[in-house]
Amino acid sequence: MEIGHAVLRDRAVVKVDGPAWRDFLQGLLTQDMLGVTPGEVRFAALLTPQGRLLVDLFVVAADGGCLLDCPAPMRDLLVERLNMYRLRAKVTVEASQLVVCAAWGSSEFGHGWARDPRLPEIGFRRYGVADASVTATGDYDAHRLRLGVPGFADFDSDKTYPIEANFDLLNGIDFTKGCFVGQETTSRMKRRGAIKTRMAPIAFQGDAPAPGSELLAGDLRAGLALSGQPGRAMAILRLDRLGAGERRLTDERPWAPDFPPWMEAAVPGR
Repeated sequence: MEIGHAVLRDRAVVKVDGPAWRDFLQGLLTQDMLGVTPGEVRFAALLTPQGRLLVDLFVVAADGGCLLDCPAPMRDLLVERLNMYRLRAKVTVEASQLVVCAAWGSSEFGHGWARDPRLPEIGFRRYGVADASVTATGDYDAHRLRLGVPGFADFDSDKTYPIEANFDLLNGIDFTKGCFVGQETTSRMKRRGAIKTRMAPIAFQGDAPAPGSELLAGDLRAGLALSGQPGRAMAILRLDRLGAGERRLTDERPWAPDFPPWMEAAVPGR
């Protein structure tokens, strides 16, 4: 794997300060905040009360507060929603101008880089000033897609459940921490066991199908295409329909699921 660096222009930062920041976020986010140590990054989400994905984020702990690394189009909504929940909590929530950077292809990148908690191979993140030698966001998206990790472009806000987006497999949900917004629905899906719908990469020949295009298996709709590049794309798949017949795109090209090793244990029959 080649070493890569990228400024993630599609990500933005929110700063949460104050002595009560851990308790404040503990009751909101899917990840445990009480045990996070300064400099550590944890992957999490803020859900709707109905348990659907509202904002995917990384929490970066610091002394006296934390940074929230979120999708740039969702930053203002995140600030607004956290301030709505803040009430009398002794915290401040505001947008930050820090830049989000990513690095991958090495086991160590030195001071200031924190390991991305989703997968060892996905690399590191850093917050601050951009390195002059970095590459484009698209290079990072290609790296993420090779690993089969979905991103913001794949999430349909207010419709996607975090388990469908593999947050449970990518260290994005702590099922032992107690209550958080949307916890009841999320825990119920986990208790039921087999999840019929999950995001996963698919392989095909040629250009990526348009996002939202149907993926057929026999006469059944087995999923929808999400973000992608030539030869590979993310998709939301009905796992129970993958064996229903010949798999084809709407233009009749064949396609196949390409489950990464970290995901295979969660796929029935594999």
